Amino acid sequence: MPFRTKLRQIFSIRESPGRIAGAFALGVFIGMSPLLGIHTVLGIAFAWILKLNRLVTLVGVYVTNPWTIVPIYTFGTWLGARMLGIDHILPEINWAHVSFSELLRDFRPLLMPFLVGNTVLGLVSALVSYAVIFKAVKKEHA
Repeated sequence: MPFRTKLRQIFSIRESPGRIAGAFALGVFIGMSPLLGIHTVLGIAFAWILKLNRLVTLVGVYVTNPWTIVPIYTFGTWLGARMLGIDHILPEINWAHVSFSELLRDFRPLLMPFLVGNTVLGLVSALVSYAVIFKAVKKEHA
């Protein structure tokens, strides 16, 4: 089912605009978080714990998908590097003798920018998405 169809389903849910927007914003934050690989599980778990709509939360989680994950994580890592004062972000890689362990070592300096930047990006995106969805649901329910 396309993302737009799922987004339209959000407007038909009979909950307050604040709860719907909160569930979506939670999903967006989790989806953009650096906890790659466990977004779906985290979305369902936190929606259940907070008694939020799981469908709405998952729609927010899937803002980050195979088509958007590279630009989101790239921008988040760049943002984290800028926030941490790192000017030179791309490592020098010896492609003639590349191995998995060398790649891990070469990319280790990107770990903190990745974590910091994508967490901040997730928080900002969650706040913006809360406001947008709240306003849209309130208008739809009026």
